[in-house]
Amino acid sequence: MKSIDFSCVHSRSYPLSACPKIKVQSNEVTFSLVSEFSICRTPCVKCCQKMGEQSLSISRAVEKKPVKKVGKNEHHLWKKRDSAGSGQKALNLVRIISQLPNEKEIVYGALDKWVAWETEFPLIAAAKALQTLRKRSQWLRVIQVAKWMLSKGQGATMGTYDTLLLAFDMDNRVDEAESLWNMILHTHTRSISKQLFSRMISLFDHHDMQDKIIEVFADMEELRVRPDENTVRKVAHAFKKLGQEDKQKLVLRRYMSKWKFIHFNGERVRVKRYTSDED
Repeated sequence: MKSIDFSCVHSRSYPLSACPKIKVQSNEVTFSLVSEFSICRTPCVKCCQKMGEQSLSISRAVEKKPVKKVGKNEHHLWKKRDSAGSGQKALNLVRIISQLPNEKEIVYGALDKWVAWETEFPLIAAAKALQTLRKRSQWLRVIQVAKWMLSKGQGATMGTYDTLLLAFDMDNRVDEAESLWNMILHTHTRSISKQLFSRMISLFDHHDMQDKIIEVFADMEELRVRPDENTVRKVAHAFKKLGQEDKQKLVLRRYMSKWKFIHFNGERVRVKRYTSDED
């Protein structure tokens, strides 16, 4: 048996003592690695692993570093109004007009002075002031501020109209309310809300004007605005007072829900609604 020693062949990665010895025995080649090879290679592997971990940590640190991106300037067709300080402006307006006498020229002069140094009309502050006066039931001041806003061409919204109609109702100015309603009806025919129709019917019901209720309800039907149940009851009551009970039943049958809920033996039960129970 002959053995061939290749210990003289080695590479740069391993020392001479770690080179494998190859033995050839009866046409079979057997590789035998000395134990020093594994012992010598272990520190190299650990070193490579350590260097790999360090490079990985450096790459992660680079990834976490914020990168500033140069963005494009966006051009909007509209500009958002800054509403900061509008609440304080509204309270200031309420405080000013609450101390004034009930004279139109004085009140309008104070309101003009309030907006004298504004670059644009403070619509948000004026609307907040209007809501504050409404909560305090200062109906005369509500009418003055709302009329002043409309005279300036500002605040012509359904919310302002609703507040002004309520103020007319509470201040017993039915004629002015009717004039305003006719203007709204001819100017904003297709955009009148259900709430505004209900407000006008409530106003006429409050002042016992049954014919006017029927007129508003006729406009409501023509514009295909479905009334709520409270408004339906007021219209039906107006028909009953006018002695038109057949129309009263027709309105109730058409617009009231077919079902209603009652409490029976401590439970809420749904039962069918009958027109005879609507009174």
